[in-house]
Amino acid sequence: MTPEEKYEYWLDIAEYDLCTAEAMFDSGRWLYVVFMCQQAIEKLVKGLYTVFLDDTPPKTHNITWLVSKFDEKFPTAMAEENYELFDQLTKYYIGNRYPDFISKFTESVDKQTAENILTKTREVFTWLQTMKL
Repeated sequence: MTPEEKYEYWLDIAEYDLCTAEAMFDSGRWLYVVFMCQQAIEKLVKGLYTVFLDDTPPKTHNITWLVSKFDEKFPTAMAEENYELFDQLTKYYIGNRYPDFISKFTESVDKQTAENILTKTREVFTWLQTMKL
């Protein structure tokens, strides 16, 4: 696969995850809204990683770290708020967390938090798509 084909693969699943975040918002599953936002941005960033570095992205969920490997190649400098969102989203990665942790974590994400993160994610997702040369 070419870097462009790899990017398209990552973009397709990132868009699917963003749509899933929206569906989770509509159903009131706040924790899964923010988790799917994390997944959407992570996958889009991994797609950009393949374009800018012509390499397979490492198996990490740390969005800020991934972006730091190629952000200097962006045609427009990234706003500090985007890095703050990346750090926030990385905390919402669920992975193989224990059920009691997920239960406590669920209590910390309310509708307003989910809505704010979903809104910011949509904005940054759109901006990141414009960074691809």
